[in-house]
Amino acid sequence: MIHTENTPNPDSLKFLSEKTISSVGTEEFQKKDKNKIDNLFIKNLLSLNGVELILLSDTFLTVKKTNDVSWDTLKPTVISHINDYFEKNNEPILNKKFKEKESTEDANEIVKKIKEVLDKKIRPAVARDGGDIKFKSFKNGVVSVELQGSCSGCPSSLMTLKQGVQNLLCHYVKEVKSVEAN
Repeated sequence: MIHTENTPNPDSLKFLSEKTISSVGTEEFQKKDKNKIDNLFIKNLLSLNGVELILLSDTFLTVKKTNDVSWDTLKPTVISHINDYFEKNNEPILNKKFKEKESTEDANEIVKKIKEVLDKKIRPAVARDGGDIKFKSFKNGVVSVELQGSCSGCPSSLMTLKQGVQNLLCHYVKEVKSVEAN
C-alpha cells in the first residue's frame, strides 16, 4: 500500500511504502540523465510527462514535477507504477547492483564531524520533507552541500539551509562558518 505526504515544496510529493524502496541509501535521478540509467523502473518513471526528478530512499520515493502537470493527474500514475513494480518483484527498486561506488577518500576529522552531524541531526529532518542533503566539500570554513529531492528548488530551502543546517553545523563543529548549496 502506497501513502502520500505533501512536502514543503508544492511541486514535490512523497510516496511512502511498507516495502523497502532502496537498500543502498538515498539516491536522486533527474530526467536529463534518464538515458544513462540502467534501472528500468527509474527510467520509466522519469519518462512520465511532468516528472522532473525522483529521489529514492529506504521507505519512500519523492517525485518532483514540472509546473505544467497537476498532482491530480500524476499522483495515481506514480502510485500505479510503484504498486506494479512490487506486485512483480520482491526486491527493492534500488539495490546494490545499481549503486555507484563512492570515493573512499580519507576525510579529515572536521569533515568526519560535519558528515556525522548531517547524518544524525539533519538528514532525518530533511527526509521527513521528502528530500536529502549530501555533503560536497569543506573549505575555508564553508561547507558546500547539495539539496536533493523535494528540497531541490523548494521555496523554503534557503531558509532551511541558513537557519537550520548552518546553525546546527556551526553549533556542533566550531570550524564551520557558513553553509552553501551547490
